[in-house]
Amino acid sequence: MTDDPRLTNFDGFRVEIDPARERADVVLNRPPMNVIAMPQRDEIRKAFEALDEDPRVRVIVLRAEGEHFSSGGYIKGFLEASPEHVSKLAWNIAAPARCTKPVIAANRGYTFGVGFEISLACDFRIVSETCRYALPEQKLGQIPGSGGSARLQKIVGITRTKDIVMRSKRIPGRQALDWGIATECVPDADLEKTVDALVEELRAFSPIAQRTAKKLLNDTEDSSLAIAIELEGHCYSRLRQADDFREGVEAFHEKRQPQFTGR
Repeated sequence: MTDDPRLTNFDGFRVEIDPARERADVVLNRPPMNVIAMPQRDEIRKAFEALDEDPRVRVIVLRAEGEHFSSGGYIKGFLEASPEHVSKLAWNIAAPARCTKPVIAANRGYTFGVGFEISLACDFRIVSETCRYALPEQKLGQIPGSGGSARLQKIVGITRTKDIVMRSKRIPGRQALDWGIATECVPDADLEKTVDALVEELRAFSPIAQRTAKKLLNDTEDSSLAIAIELEGHCYSRLRQADDFREGVEAFHEKRQPQFTGR
């Protein structure tokens, strides 16, 4: 732990908060491969839940130190963990998806196993050209256990998911962009500034509109088109009552930048 309220160290990661930029970073820092241990998964979940409630934070970035995001989980820990603990893996790794705030994953180098799975739970994946995505569990006689294959199938379809999962295939950053897994693919030297620019872009929008859009899109992913359109209409109607909507309309007509408050 640290005396700085903007920096908190945990086993295998730290949390940085920059109130001036309304940004929090969850930084994996177990060199050299940023292996994610079993207890660490639960702590990461708690960190995301705390940041979701922190009024200083508008956008969360999940990133890592070094040249690799994460080579995956601590393999010996798979045998040591209790069945009850293992049953919670997917819930813990889904924390970025449940978080109401925008979450950006910054991926470079090896992004394997649980490292890939937690990135898939984020809203945006900015990857460097060095990024290599993989779900290599077949090599251990296992399958992904934290939502990886399920989320991936929603994004790329069953054929490509089988190609990745059943062959433990590595997907380069540029291919991940082409397949719709990555949001952007940039030269490695540009990864941080690209993420920084996205944070600033997201900060400019209404917090309540961002929260509503994220929840609506997540909740309607498995619904029929008719239900999705119905829910979209209800959300649209609710936002019309928000102060931020009035501010946005007035700012548009007055040709100025809106000052959103999240209400």
